Amino acid sequence: MTTTTVLVAGATGDLGGRIVAALLQHDTRVRVLTRPGSGAADRQYGGTGTSTSTGTGTGAGTGTGAGTGADVPADRVDVVTADYSDHAALVSALAGVDVVVSAVSGTRAVIVDAQRALLAAAVEAGVQRFIPSDYAADYRSITPGSNRNFELRREFAADLDAAPIRATSVLNGAFTDMLTGQAPMILFDRRRVLYWSSADQVLDFTTKDDVARVTALVALDPGAPRVVEVAGDRVTARQIAATLSRLTGTTFRLQWAGTVGTLSAMAKVGRRLSKDDDEPFPAWQGMQYFVSMFSGEAELHHVDDERYGEHHWTTVRDVLAAHLGV
Repeated sequence: MTTTTVLVAGATGDLGGRIVAALLQHDTRVRVLTRPGSGAADRQYGGTGTSTSTGTGTGAGTGTGAGTGADVPADRVDVVTADYSDHAALVSALAGVDVVVSAVSGTRAVIVDAQRALLAAAVEAGVQRFIPSDYAADYRSITPGSNRNFELRREFAADLDAAPIRATSVLNGAFTDMLTGQAPMILFDRRRVLYWSSADQVLDFTTKDDVARVTALVALDPGAPRVVEVAGDRVTARQIAATLSRLTGTTFRLQWAGTVGTLSAMAKVGRRLSKDDDEPFPAWQGMQYFVSMFSGEAELHHVDDERYGEHHWTTVRDVLAAHLGV
């Protein structure tokens, strides 16, 4: 059996590092794409492989690494260097690659511009398949102007659909990990769970590790459809409050935070007042995510958690219990 070669863009980021680790659980050879002058990939993945090119231009950085480098088999990971503005270097970096997995993170310069450059190079290099950096709720039917980050993904999806390459997007709802930190839905100190409009709206959550596992399996599945939808858990705000009450032995109450329409208006005002529209996750963008989720527009409707066999998905309860130490 021929070993599949997978190039991961954004491999030094949190999710990207997890995807690399998940790929290495299978018969794969991983190629990590990094920007010229960035030593993050060499530090994280042991500096194996070759440098393809240097140059200047748009970088697709993804933040802090996932700490996988020390455990990476040096004979199965290559680090290649190319700038997204250097088409020839990208094509060279993609030579012999079977699947591109993008895990880059950012705003238009990354999600649209850098991924367009990566896609064009993948097509020229003869890469068979492309997995874009979606890893989100269902952005395809959201109202225009309601969620900037989702709309950037939808814009790039149109380019991907028009390209002569097989593509698969992984849609997973929100990252469950965010419930205990980045997403201010649970007020632990006040024992409150916020909701907008309805406490019974179904919300889709999947942990980053489960998303990475699915992404690796999608990369190795030549028959994967255009979209694979998974959800480690599907719960409502009411159910989250009940779960927290059982875990802690104290009552967590629901707190109505307003309507989705009001939250959307607040997000628009926040965006107009923002000094930097290029920040990936400003406060107003967080508001837009809750608008998409609590309006039901981004709810997943074709979840197939059994596509790749039985698996113990990490639930919202699991994440909350670990956070609380119970």
